[in-house]
Amino acid sequence: MKEVLSQVESASVDCGVVYATDAATAKNVKVVTFAPEGSHKPVVYPAAVLKGSKNPTAAQAFLDFLSSPKAVAVFEKIGFTVVK
Repeated sequence: MKEVLSQVESASVDCGVVYATDAATAKNVKVVTFAPEGSHKPVVYPAAVLKGSKNPTAAQAFLDFLSSPKAVAVFEKIGFTVVK
């Protein structure tokens, strides 16, 4: 998807289909439409500390940061919905 966005940003192509959250980070892209509500399953990015992690404390600290108000604000600014 990022390749499509790069092609649109550089005007190598006239249009492309990308995630809204990717388009929100682009400077030279105009969003002209969105996929209709209910036309696709939600896109979910799960995160977890792996059982065999070499540094589970740091991994958990990172997960905790991802759900902090500061990180949630960044996610929401670019269109993500954070599941709590």
